[in-house]
Amino acid sequence: MMISITSKFLLPESEIEFSFIRAAGPGGQNVNKVATAAQLRFNICHSPSIPENTRARLLLMLRSKITSDGDLIIKANRYRTQERNKQDALERLKELLKRAAIPPKKRKKTKPTLASKLRRLETKKLHGKVKALRQRKPNNEN
Repeated sequence: MMISITSKFLLPESEIEFSFIRAAGPGGQNVNKVATAAQLRFNICHSPSIPENTRARLLLMLRSKITSDGDLIIKANRYRTQERNKQDALERLKELLKRAAIPPKKRKKTKPTLASKLRRLETKKLHGKVKALRQRKPNNEN
């Protein structure tokens, strides 16, 4: 089965690995017995379905969250059921991939306006006057 990230970017579900672990948080006595938290593992470096430019942006965006093997690990334990936690982890992965799929906008160089230059010079003059008033005047008594 394929997971749709964008209209041109599809991710096969076979590249995503799920495991279930015990979760902290709500669940009462059941929390210590049942593994409801979902742990999603997705290898960014070796995934053939990710375009190269998207992969580079992902690696840059998530450099602190990726293991040395190139695995992205997402832990989901908001909900009390495995299925909802699994869906939550998948949604978070989709959101990350969507953000990385959008290329950043090019920066347009701009120049400061004449008015902003004049305002800057005016504040510099005022600041200089304030500093000049702080200085002691030398005594010219002979």
